[in-house]
Amino acid sequence: MVVKKVSIRTDHTQAELTTYFQDNSPEMGMDRKRPVVLICPGGGYGFLSDREAEPVALRMCGMGFHACVLRYSIAPEVFPAALWELAASVSWLREHAEEYHLDENRIVVCGFSAGAHLAGSIGVFWNREFLAGLTGLSAEQMRPDGLILCYPVVTSGEFAHQGSFENLLGKDCADEEKRTLVSLEKQVTADMPRTFLWHTFADDAVPVENSLLLAQAMREAGVPFELHIFPDGVHGLSLADAETDNGTGDQIVPECAVWPALAADWIRRG
Repeated sequence: MVVKKVSIRTDHTQAELTTYFQDNSPEMGMDRKRPVVLICPGGGYGFLSDREAEPVALRMCGMGFHACVLRYSIAPEVFPAALWELAASVSWLREHAEEYHLDENRIVVCGFSAGAHLAGSIGVFWNREFLAGLTGLSAEQMRPDGLILCYPVVTSGEFAHQGSFENLLGKDCADEEKRTLVSLEKQVTADMPRTFLWHTFADDAVPVENSLLLAQAMREAGVPFELHIFPDGVHGLSLADAETDNGTGDQIVPECAVWPALAADWIRRG
């Protein structure tokens, strides 16, 4: 396995991309290319959760994929710093696909909570002129082939997780135009990539309406999606099993722990 730390630089920030790329073997095909899952941990744009980082990457590797984790910029950096870093990371993966046996047509961005807002942002903004002008990259370089959004922060409206938007926008948090721009359900077009979403009905930190609003917008735009809503489970479940439990037992919810297998099947069908 190729585990390396790649520096992702913008004009003003620096992020870190950690790779978990599986080696090919003569016994299993030297020319084999695998999908890659690019993981954005959550943390309300105020910190980055270790529970939603390496353990998820290793689980994805165990299911036959390459994986990597992006430790992107958080507050006091504001939008679009992290989005620029994610766009550059997708571009880096596509540029190095041949070297690391990546399937350049199956780069899937997976995010959790605020990290899912970031993942959703590249999904709706990858071909916008403002992002190309900011990054100097072409739309094709930045394009994700799929999104996995785990209990995502989506809307800046009635069901907003206010802390995420306060961190994301900083002093501009009250600016209605900017809040509308980062309210993902208002930015969906037919160009958004296919998406896998899951949430819990019981989530009282980021209400399930976030996923429902995004799903409705995708439905109206004709974007294919798969949505799973589980009845029980607190916010921030990660893998929802003992591997990512914080010691309280609250994050162990067996009925939700099936989501990685469901997502893996969804990736393979793509």
